[in-house]
Amino acid sequence: MLIPNSGYLIQGYAINEKRLAQKQQQVQTLKDGIRILSRAIETKIGDSDTAWLDQFAKGLELLDDYDHENLDQKGRNTHQATYPELSAYQNIIEAMRSDFESSVFGKEKDDSFQSSIAQISKGFGDIDFYPSIEEKAATLLYLIIKNHSFVDANKRIAAACFLLFLEVNGLLKSKEGDFLISNEALASLTLFAAASKPEEMDTVKKLIVSVLNRDQ
Repeated sequence: MLIPNSGYLIQGYAINEKRLAQKQQQVQTLKDGIRILSRAIETKIGDSDTAWLDQFAKGLELLDDYDHENLDQKGRNTHQATYPELSAYQNIIEAMRSDFESSVFGKEKDDSFQSSIAQISKGFGDIDFYPSIEEKAATLLYLIIKNHSFVDANKRIAAACFLLFLEVNGLLKSKEGDFLISNEALASLTLFAAASKPEEMDTVKKLIVSVLNRDQ
């Protein structure tokens, strides 16, 4: 009678356990994503402007894309990041102001906008909290939206700041000159982040990182 190699059995069990954990995480991420989109759709029901349907359709398409592959937790670009000055972000907001009729567009409620910008450059010793450009960009978009730093236009301002950060770090366009993220995908991700709950933050950021990774 052959006695199974105990080391092989232990190794096989560990591998299967790891695969099961990955699959469970993948399923949980998809569930979180669907819940977030459903919550966002509820806020739009009754809106006469149906353009948002295209954005949610894009959101579902993104989720479907990544249902068959694990969402990326890490970005591809880990070179030294360039951080725009606060004034550069403020100039973007000021340039957008003329396009909107709101008298409170871009009016800051507190110091949380500066905090969001500063957060992405933080670390501990030699350890960067957000090692890649993609992770920094995802965190920036998420924080500006969720901190509600402005009286009006938090999502639009967050999207513009996100694009500025990508541009100064050479990730706004691919090597072929194509935008790494379309207007529809950006709108979808912005609404996705806005409708998410604090415990769903990782799912949102993984999706943003995955979108940026995909077309490089």
